[in-house]
Amino acid sequence: MNIHVSNLSFDATDKDLNELFSGFGEVVSAKIITDRETGRSRGFGFVEMSSDEAATAAISALDKSEYAGRTINVNEARPREARPQNGGFNRGGFNRGGNRGYNREGGYNREGGYNREGGNRGYGRSGYNRGGFNRYNNNDNEE
Repeated sequence: MNIHVSNLSFDATDKDLNELFSGFGEVVSAKIITDRETGRSRGFGFVEMSSDEAATAAISALDKSEYAGRTINVNEARPREARPQNGGFNRGGFNRGGNRGYNREGGYNREGGYNREGGNRGYGRSGYNRGGFNRYNNNDNEE
């Protein structure tokens, strides 16, 4: 049976975990989970014991007990849930938000580009066009 042990001291080692549970029966494996990048303990681990009776006895004796100055939690480990095998890139897409330069008033690319008003962007009716495609022939000078 697999046992989940949480709230461990960050200084605890696999050997410490093995010694703690070996008094209740044969420990098949004891592993403290560490951070992938720093190598530092994450404060929890797993113990696999050879018999269910020994594991049950260890859980009932050690749950909510004090070890290395901390009150540890000891429970039966839940089975691991299936995770997608796509290389870790399932993060919900890469949309970072924002409007990507789209201008509701008729422009894509603020420096001109396609603009329905002829590119004047509020600088006067017929002056200051930075370029771009003028969709409408706006000749305000022909009054």
